Amino acid sequence: MPPSDPVDPLTPTLTAEATTLTTQPTARPIERALVRELPAYELGEVIGRGGMGEVVVAHDRRIDRDVALKRMHATNPAPELVERFLREAKIQARLDHPAIAPVHELGYDEAGLPFFTMKRLSGTTLAAVLEAKTETLQRLLRALVDVGLAVELAHSRRVVHRDLKPTNIMLGDYGEVYVLDWGVARVLSRASTAPPTEEVEAADGMTKAGSLLGTPGYMAPEQARGEPVGTAADVYALGSILFEILAGEPLHARHGALASTLGDVDCSPAHRCPERTIAPELDEVTVAALALDPAARPTARQLADAIQRYLDGDRDAERRRTVAVELASAARVALANGDRAQAIRTAGRALAFDPQSPEISALVMSLVVDEPPEVPVDVEHALEAEEIRMTRVRSRRAVLPYAAIFVLVPLLPLLHVLDWSLLTALFVGFGVMVTVTWLNSRVAVPIALTLTGHAITVLLFSRILGPFIITPIMICAILLSVSGIPWLNRRWWAVSVWATVTASLPFAVEWLGLLAPTWSMTGGGVLSHGAIFDVEIVNIGLVIASNIAAVVIVGAYARRIGGDRRDAQRKLFIQAWHLRNLLPQATRSPGLVLAR
Repeated sequence: MPPSDPVDPLTPTLTAEATTLTTQPTARPIERALVRELPAYELGEVIGRGGMGEVVVAHDRRIDRDVALKRMHATNPAPELVERFLREAKIQARLDHPAIAPVHELGYDEAGLPFFTMKRLSGTTLAAVLEAKTETLQRLLRALVDVGLAVELAHSRRVVHRDLKPTNIMLGDYGEVYVLDWGVARVLSRASTAPPTEEVEAADGMTKAGSLLGTPGYMAPEQARGEPVGTAADVYALGSILFEILAGEPLHARHGALASTLGDVDCSPAHRCPERTIAPELDEVTVAALALDPAARPTARQLADAIQRYLDGDRDAERRRTVAVELASAARVALANGDRAQAIRTAGRALAFDPQSPEISALVMSLVVDEPPEVPVDVEHALEAEEIRMTRVRSRRAVLPYAAIFVLVPLLPLLHVLDWSLLTALFVGFGVMVTVTWLNSRVAVPIALTLTGHAITVLLFSRILGPFIITPIMICAILLSVSGIPWLNRRWWAVSVWATVTASLPFAVEWLGLLAPTWSMTGGGVLSHGAIFDVEIVNIGLVIASNIAAVVIVGAYARRIGGDRRDAQRKLFIQAWHLRNLLPQATRSPGLVLAR
């Protein structure tokens, strides 16, 4: 048999009643006055069931109102179960608080078993609300303030609930809050706390005899160890509920909750879930309520008052500023150690604690906008991926300029071709480059292959009108394209070498006699002609038209590249502008002065 309760004013009466009811299933004559005929109540559906009793909806015909009637399960219960049932009714009746359902009547049925009626409640348990995530943080905190004050009233009358948890808190349909199930509550003696009754919540949510009191995950460590418990055990349970409200997850997981309760667990919801930006005063009072030492925990009223001060906006501004300064210092240390990502996260938290600080705002602006001396590896990878994307976009747009050479195909009947082999090589070379450029918009083509192909097509193109006419325009168009390749863009000398070699190649092959000359010096200047078409057919009008077409095509390509650069710069400037308005007190960083 579990140890008995310490003596209090309720104990003698309850013990006598319990003994009588157990030894005599039908109430004795001396007790007839206590018997209430249950026909006075119209019983309805079961709305709750616990370890030793159930709650049903009942209509009291005498005064025409609905009540909640709690009665026992067993037909021949043990004396201690009857005693506990009566104790719950009388304890709940003495706690006159709006958050505790008032008891209307305590009586016995025709079998001599006790029952009591109380206010019928309607609403949703806090556990269901937390699971559904349907209420705001402020609503949940206001409810917990009411619970804390109700528990403080119980403590002032030496009553410890001992099983506070979200399923034993109900949020009414009209803003009411109720603390339910006082079945395992105990009245403390004035001299000392009491050892716990051997009870625990089973898997079905009901309280069973034969194990440890309370609900794993919400019981205090001293409860889990089987030590005497006082009012501080209820405060620990309130702290566990507050942790769950703030963090969005239980302090202790359902499985292994007892071991977690007795172990070294981080009780700070701000540390567990930093992304939720939990107010420091709420985090601080949560940690205090979950202290391993019962004497270090606040009272239920102190906990409720701390939450109420937060809701009233009376925050500890100095404490917030202190935390912000500490976090800002930690961000600077992380930056000095080369961990820029950690510095940004820590500075962001500092700003959340003190958004009015110009120094912290400037730090965040600098970290977010200014280019670091050494770009982090993950940022480098992201930049490389973006550069590859932009290279593919430019390659896709370069397909059309290369394919423009094929406009000559419909005109071939009108042109006198001198060298069909050179013309065929020209079309094949440009066709290959169209294919290579298109492939480069899908996959990475080796840079050496791309540059070699460009040089060869320039050489073949110079056979049309010579290296002095249109060919330089083509080289410039290619330079616009290849200069955007990241590897070449970071090596200016490679671009210069390629441009020099490509521009010199037509002259070199002619000087070596590998191809027929296409230009000569005369008394009147430089005479340039092609080696593919008859010069008599290629008149001045065609030359002028070809130049205009080349300039237009290259200009359109350059405009698209410039537009991409302008759009990227515009996007960056708009983001910086948004950030400046997000942090209006931040000093303007040099990194924000962007070219328009």
